[in-house]
Amino acid sequence: MTSRYWSDVARELSPYVPGEQPKLGSLIKLNTNENPYPPSPQVSAAISEELTRLRLYPDPNSERLREGLARHFKLSVDQVFVGNGSDEVLAHVFLGLLAQDEPVLFPDITYSFYPAYCALYGVDYEEIPLSEDFEIRLSDYRRLNGGIIFPNPNAPTGRALSRESIRGLLEHNTESVVVIDEAYVDFGAESVVELISEFPNLLVVQTLSKSRALAGLRVGYALGDADLIEALDRVKNSFNSYPVDRLAQAGALAAIEDQAYFEEKRLAVMATRDRLVADLQGLGFEVLPSAANFVFARHPEHDANDLQQGLRARRVLVRHFDATRIDQFLRISVGTEEDSAALMVALRELIG
Repeated sequence: MTSRYWSDVARELSPYVPGEQPKLGSLIKLNTNENPYPPSPQVSAAISEELTRLRLYPDPNSERLREGLARHFKLSVDQVFVGNGSDEVLAHVFLGLLAQDEPVLFPDITYSFYPAYCALYGVDYEEIPLSEDFEIRLSDYRRLNGGIIFPNPNAPTGRALSRESIRGLLEHNTESVVVIDEAYVDFGAESVVELISEFPNLLVVQTLSKSRALAGLRVGYALGDADLIEALDRVKNSFNSYPVDRLAQAGALAAIEDQAYFEEKRLAVMATRDRLVADLQGLGFEVLPSAANFVFARHPEHDANDLQQGLRARRVLVRHFDATRIDQFLRISVGTEEDSAALMVALRELIG
């Protein structure tokens, strides 16, 4: 159903559909790749200190946060862009860098927000098929393009590419921007941030939602050559001068600075993931290699949608994508050890 008052753009859009956010607190929520652990204690302290200043606008350029990120990644401040979650950062990337004459390239199975951005901004695109075992084949991207973007690790598959393989792509693709979406990189993949100094067309996008456990604050950022960052700033300042509020800036900076807590919790998630993979394989699931805080799994004898519905009836939420090639897979977020145990009990009931 459409309204006669809608614009043609709104009428033609197929919006991104996020994972279910249930109203009931008793569900085991393994469907949206949230961190099972709370953020660093330093985050709440920093936010509490900032509460008295909420009558004032936040810093429009997030200077302290950008300086903290620049120190962390050994970059200059003009190589850092901050936005209201990595989704907003990516939206600015599509409009500011990827809206070119040639089509932007990304995988056919990947973050489903990419085609939504293309539709919103009128960006031509081409989907490059993953291999039969769901890997990104970078040789397939060696063609004329208006830019290349993909997650590493990819989502929803969880499969990761090596830094050197991405270096090879960058050495070949010098005439357009290459955007590496590293939302899940801290759970076992190799970041390409260190390649920024070699390749002025490389932009790396990261988020504090996953490994820093700040999904509720909505802070994302991009790292790259100052020329690329300036394009994002021009778009941001034509859209919203104050995208990151005071509490988010303060909490994000505190999370970045508490490296010890970050390391402890990301390693805990990785250890639980490895045990979860072994348990799922023990039940006969095929599980793709994952370098993320989720796994992508299918069972040869049980329909994925039936399994998802059966798990939901047992108060366990997982994600099912009704899409070509992956409609028999479940994407399962890595929770706590207790969450994994409850998941396995439910699956044994369904499969046994």
